[in-house]
Amino acid sequence: MSAAFTSPRRLPQWRSWFSRIRHDERGSSTAELTLLTPLLIVLLLFLVLCGRLAETKLRINDVAHQAARAATLARTPSQATANAQTTANAALASAGITCQSLSVSTDTQGLKPGATVTVTVSCSVGLSDLTMLGVPGSRTFESSFSSPVDVWRGTSPVAQAGGGTG
Repeated sequence: MSAAFTSPRRLPQWRSWFSRIRHDERGSSTAELTLLTPLLIVLLLFLVLCGRLAETKLRINDVAHQAARAATLARTPSQATANAQTTANAALASAGITCQSLSVSTDTQGLKPGATVTVTVSCSVGLSDLTMLGVPGSRTFESSFSSPVDVWRGTSPVAQAGGGTG
């Protein structure tokens, strides 16, 4: 009978030992930080991705605006198309955007005073530098902008001179 019975003297020691283990929190913040660090890094990369996508969309909108405005200053539809393409390339270069594929389409509607010139810019941007997120390799941004041709602009110098030199 005495073998099955524990002495009252040893019982409080076991209780205090289990109580210390159960309530000891030393090192728990280090373990939590170690477990949360990869999640925080992925969250940070996701925020960088969202910021880059928003900034690129805004810059493509601005490129379309600049290209449409440059096209309205031309005198012929072919010159308007060339101006839009050149301006889009220059604006993308100054913005630091490298397109994997760039498409600039220009609708001049005859380029008459009072008409509207619409330029659509489509740019495929690579996202491969953010590979830890597993995002697709590229994203295509498209933006259109319409700009009116000045109603009071003059005609070409050849038309003003009467078609020839006199």
